[in-house]
Amino acid sequence: MRSTPLSQLDRARQGADVTRAELVRRTAQVLADLAADAEGRPRRELPHLALHGLGDQLAVTGADVLAHGDPPALAAALEAVLELRRGL
Repeated sequence: MRSTPLSQLDRARQGADVTRAELVRRTAQVLADLAADAEGRPRRELPHLALHGLGDQLAVTGADVLAHGDPPALAAALEAVLELRRGL
């Protein structure tokens, strides 16, 4: 993700209806929600970061799930990241 050129993040894959950046944002939100659920805190909408911040946002939300998630949360996080990978 961090090695993806910013010019590619701002475009959709051929045949896709959303940009790669939007896919990353959606995945980061899923991970943030999983982490919030695991920690027993309310879900919050993530801030809309510029393209160059998306890799860090994804990394932080993923780390939160790894730190606090139970096996079902980890499985859901893995599926979300794999879906992102397929979409990029």
